[in-house]
Amino acid sequence: MIIWILLLSLFCESTQDGNGKENGVLHCEPQNMRLTTPDQKILLTWEDDPSCLAVHDVLMYEVVVLIADQQVHNDTVAVTPDQIGSTHSWNWKPHLPLECASHSVRLSSRYKNRTSPWKQEQTHPGIGNPKTPEVFPRDRVFKVGSRATFCCVVPVGDTFDRMDISRYSGTYMNTTKISNQTYALTINLDQASNTYCTDVKCHTKTQENGACAYIGYPPDDSNLLCETRDLQSVECLWTVGNDTRVKNKTEYHLLGRECNDTSEGKCSQEVQVRAGEQNWTLTAQNSLGTVELTDRADLTKRVHMFAPLEVTASAVNARNVSLEWGWKAQQYNNLNITCQVNVSNGEINSISENFGVGLNFTVLDDLIPDWAYTVMVRCGTTHYFWKWSEWSSSIQFHTKGDVPDALDVWMQMKDNQLTIIWKMLQANQSHGHIIDHEVTWAHTNTPERQNRTKVAHPKDSLALSLNTTEEYIISVTARNINGSSSPSTITTSIHHSFNSANGVIPSRILGSNGGFNLSWSASPIASCGYIVDWCPALGESRVEWVKVPPSETNASIFSENFKDGLRYLLSIYACTQGAPVLLERREGYVREKRIQDGLFETLTMEQQDSDVVVSWHPISLRKQTAFIKGYILYALDNNNNSIVINVSKEDPETTSLTARNLKISTYTFTVKAQTAVGECGTSFISATLNSPTDYLITAVFISLVTVFGLLSLTTILCYRHWTCIKHNVYPPIPKPVLTDKWLSSPGEHSCRPLRVDLCQHSEALITDVPELHRKSVAPGNDYISQDKTPCVFTQTQMGYYNQPLKKNTPPPIILPTAIPSGLPSSPFKRLFPNPSYDLIMQTGDQQSNSGPDFHKGTPLERCSSGYQPQSLINQPEEDPDSPLSCVFTYILLPNSS
Repeated sequence: MIIWILLLSLFCESTQDGNGKENGVLHCEPQNMRLTTPDQKILLTWEDDPSCLAVHDVLMYEVVVLIADQQVHNDTVAVTPDQIGSTHSWNWKPHLPLECASHSVRLSSRYKNRTSPWKQEQTHPGIGNPKTPEVFPRDRVFKVGSRATFCCVVPVGDTFDRMDISRYSGTYMNTTKISNQTYALTINLDQASNTYCTDVKCHTKTQENGACAYIGYPPDDSNLLCETRDLQSVECLWTVGNDTRVKNKTEYHLLGRECNDTSEGKCSQEVQVRAGEQNWTLTAQNSLGTVELTDRADLTKRVHMFAPLEVTASAVNARNVSLEWGWKAQQYNNLNITCQVNVSNGEINSISENFGVGLNFTVLDDLIPDWAYTVMVRCGTTHYFWKWSEWSSSIQFHTKGDVPDALDVWMQMKDNQLTIIWKMLQANQSHGHIIDHEVTWAHTNTPERQNRTKVAHPKDSLALSLNTTEEYIISVTARNINGSSSPSTITTSIHHSFNSANGVIPSRILGSNGGFNLSWSASPIASCGYIVDWCPALGESRVEWVKVPPSETNASIFSENFKDGLRYLLSIYACTQGAPVLLERREGYVREKRIQDGLFETLTMEQQDSDVVVSWHPISLRKQTAFIKGYILYALDNNNNSIVINVSKEDPETTSLTARNLKISTYTFTVKAQTAVGECGTSFISATLNSPTDYLITAVFISLVTVFGLLSLTTILCYRHWTCIKHNVYPPIPKPVLTDKWLSSPGEHSCRPLRVDLCQHSEALITDVPELHRKSVAPGNDYISQDKTPCVFTQTQMGYYNQPLKKNTPPPIILPTAIPSGLPSSPFKRLFPNPSYDLIMQTGDQQSNSGPDFHKGTPLERCSSGYQPQSLINQPEEDPDSPLSCVFTYILLPNSS
């Protein structure tokens, strides 16, 4: 019995001990609770009640946040046994600014599913009752892309209207009512602020107010690169990021030390430069974030030198100059340095390099005499070259003068006159003011016999009258105050004309970019290169030229004198030890232009049955502003205003086109030239086609009118000049003077019978002719010869001819009185014939031949005046049987007039 009582007492005691311990744990509550709001955050701190020391397991605290008496957030804080007895903290950043409404925090503990009551509460009051609408937060920095809440606290008695944000005019603004005086606006900030800030405004029924918000970015700098400039410090450079758009600048630290001037992305710190790689760290930070950049490098291999100092030109000559400079860092005197010298002459820049340890001078060669130069210097390390220094300050100097450079000489032939041409020296070639030019020439066979002449500046040519069938050596020099240039020599060609084609046919070339691109085959005779010259194909323009080295067989030709639509002739010559040799020729336009209308000024038309031939004169080259490939003819029927036919011919030399098988109508014929720029040069001619019968009638009528006109003209002319024509064609014949014994009996001079078959005519004429005697004439008569013997002329049946005349005893003319038997009587018996004259004078003692004898000489050669009478025929005795024709003679006396 006693045993059971002891067991029951022990159980009760143990039960009381357990309940006592557990009741002690339940008294474990937070104490010394404190609420702060740093940087718009709620920070809650508290301590454990001493009874919490009996807890040997995890103790949980529950936190509840209320805004305007509305629970908006809850959280738990776990405290491990080793943390019991220390101060605990919890923080939270509410979405609503603390000024907008009151914020309350409640705290309780929980252990083994047992929770203590909310023993304590701390409240952060809002702004209260403002006099004007207030917007919160103010001057807050937000990151682009974040979500933010703004609130508006309106005065008591005023009525809220709306809230808006600048640059978000197209965005829907949905506000939330927190309390009777507080309204909230939540928005995604996807646009950065401008140069100032983003304005958030609150509007009531009576007034408005606002706050400024900065919406930007955290730093985004990159590409850190570190180097040394003087081997005693490190200088780092980086790429500065975009503008963060925050009101506070980004702060930079290099190697943990603040950088003072970082506007250009550069920061330097003094360090001890050692060989070997090491890390160089840069930190960039603003209110929105931090970025850290690192570069690992050996600075002894990254020496970026300073620019040379005090560059000077110590010795200036005509074609060279000496330069000197100094250094900012004395450590450079032990470095192996490479320096570049930039030399500018106003037209081109040239860079030369020099090497040396501690290099601080150089010599510039191949300068232009009498020329102004500008020079700059920069340097870098030779071993482990990193980068060039900045250029030094520039200096200017002017070289001394010298003799001019050799002239560029060429020649041009015009009308068998040779003109020597040279290019005027530029300012960088004359090396001083040019005074004059001297031209010398000599025959190639006698080079020692030179001719000289001076040409005043600025004339650049000289015309020489030389024998173009022989070769001459011509030299030209330029002279300034320093002397004369080296002579430029050229040998003339022995051809009749240097510019003649000599069998070289020009080929066409197309212009390109305002000039010509030429190429040609290499020539083995071009020992000193090639010469390309050009000039307009027409006119007396001066030739231009360019010289090409022997290794090149192409050239780009440009000239400020080139004109569009003008044909140019380009010639390619081989430069030899003697005269230049023409190799090829080209012709073309820099740019072809449309030929103006009216190209065919002499357009004519000819109808051939139902065909029409339209012709024109050859086109002058002056009118051709493009290559003519051919011509085209359009025939427009004026009755129905339609083109009935077109004919083309791709022959630039043709001068006519034929439209065939046309109907009878009125046509307008249009001729155009075909070129690379299209059809142009339009010309018109209109005509009406007639039937072939009309043309035949017209042709016959014109022929008849022409014949009638010619006959009428001939008749009129003959009528007006009939007297002259009669006198020249039928001159007057003098009448004979008959003697008293006319028709007397036959004498000793009788006519012998003439055989019919041997007579000179087709029938024998035997006529009884009366005897004629000449009448005595005074000695002073015009018909007396020089020996006082009258001139007598004889006439035969076939014409007159001169017979000898016996002095003082002119024989009478005996006419036959009888006809021999056997011969028929002549129907012309007793008729006296009067044929035309053929008079040749003979003296009386000359003997006539048996037949007609025509003597040489003029008819009046042996008479003393312009007219001589016929002589009597003194025939020798003949055989009665000889077949001689009868000779009829009479004396012809002059007219009394």
